Amino acid sequence: MTQSSVAEAERPAKAPDRSNRSAALIATAVALPVTLLVGALAFANLAPDNPAAAPDPTPTTAQPSSTAPVEMAAPALAERPAIVCRALLAQLPTSIRDLPQRPVTAGPEQNAAYGDPALTVACGGAEPEVQQTDHVYVVNAVCWHATERADVTELTTVDRETAVTVRVPHFYGEGLQWVAPISETIVESIRSAGPVPSGCTS
Repeated sequence: MTQSSVAEAERPAKAPDRSNRSAALIATAVALPVTLLVGALAFANLAPDNPAAAPDPTPTTAQPSSTAPVEMAAPALAERPAIVCRALLAQLPTSIRDLPQRPVTAGPEQNAAYGDPALTVACGGAEPEVQQTDHVYVVNAVCWHATERADVTELTTVDRETAVTVRVPHFYGEGLQWVAPISETIVESIRSAGPVPSGCTS
């Protein structure tokens, strides 16, 4: 072995380039936050500006409702109206649109209630006095007189031997749309009788 070869063998290995390693660490330190920032911006752009709001409850959407008995009066009825009202109540539907039937505190043979707030049906009351300027409405062959109260629309038949009154809370909107299925049952169970207001026959 020559002297030059021995000298090269004894020479220490060349130390790694510290400047290259420092540059690599700096590049990694800079690139990581930039990558995170880009990802965060992309996620923010994909997310909706405002979360979808929950829909407001409506008369036809499912919502918790009371099943407690609805307070209703039950005045004594003469024999014929009592028979007619029992026939009507026996045929009323178990629900009106999406409103389930509820128990009543008195007179289940002449009263019915649906939903919460309660839409009520009372059979055997007095017919209203219909003035010439009053509006009457024919719904499914039954003539109704409408009276607006503080919280309800009160609709009473004026062309039947025994009157039926339906009280529709304003919460449910237009009252006449709720009496259609009740009208069908009235036609099947209560005879028409006159005289009736002219608007019922025009």
